[in-house]
Amino acid sequence: MRFNKPVDVKWIAEYIGAKIIGDDSIVALGLNEIHRVEDGDISFVDLEKYYAKVLGSPATVILIDKEVECPAGKVLLQCADPCGAFIKLSAHFRPFVPASAMISPSATIGQGTFIQPGVFIGNNVKIGTNCIIHPHVTIYDDSEIGNNCIINANTVIGGDAFYFKRRNGNELLYDKMHPCGRTLIHDDVEIGCNCAIDRGVSGDTIIGRGSKLDNYIHVGHDSVIGKNCLFAAQVGIAGAVDIEDNVILYGQVGVSKDLTIGANTVVLAKSGVPKSLPGGKVWFGIPVQEAKEKMEELVWMKRIPELWKKLEEGNK
Repeated sequence: MRFNKPVDVKWIAEYIGAKIIGDDSIVALGLNEIHRVEDGDISFVDLEKYYAKVLGSPATVILIDKEVECPAGKVLLQCADPCGAFIKLSAHFRPFVPASAMISPSATIGQGTFIQPGVFIGNNVKIGTNCIIHPHVTIYDDSEIGNNCIINANTVIGGDAFYFKRRNGNELLYDKMHPCGRTLIHDDVEIGCNCAIDRGVSGDTIIGRGSKLDNYIHVGHDSVIGKNCLFAAQVGIAGAVDIEDNVILYGQVGVSKDLTIGANTVVLAKSGVPKSLPGGKVWFGIPVQEAKEKMEELVWMKRIPELWKKLEEGNK
């Protein structure tokens, strides 16, 4: 998330009750978690094993739970609960605003776009030209949809991320991460029925130009889908995934979080992707391996009873 204007780090420290370590003249330009952080952003760390990663990231303002040496060009804000402070800032800069109408007065809808009955369009939504939004689609606040898009019935664009902070020892174990990111659907995208495209926690969830999604597909928070991708029914993509251009995911493929699928990749149906994949190959299985190797493996597995029988006969 980028702020409308720079924010003084001294105000931030006062607002969250933090001690300033480093240059208190620095200003913050945005707010992001580590997987999407940019120069000028506020980020946070509350586990020592991640200190080096966050302190060495592009983040300019870092919320941290212990006093450590401040890297050059950054400022640390020491507080007891960096994650809680991050959530507080998220809610401040992008608060929840209740809807007052099925189509918000603050929404903008381009020429030639058809909005079918029962569609909900939230605050500050932007929809381009020549789109068709079918019945009972829900488009949450701050989402943006490009030109020539089709969104089929009952799909939800920009729903809250499935993202919670575990609190050991508390009666309520999970704190909800307040979403301040957006969902961006680029031009010429078609999304099927009953899909869920979650908004980013702090960055943007993006569907690239010309991509086509079948029915019952989930795209998790902060994931970025490239151009001209094709996803068949019941594909599930976790949070903070990068899928490059021209990727095909067949039905019921599951993709784990925080990984990259390279351009021109094909993943065959019912496969599970637990780690990043290089582009230009065909993959299959749970977990995936190159499809040719997996098919050969399956052939040998089918021959096990035959081979075992021959082995027994040879031992007689």
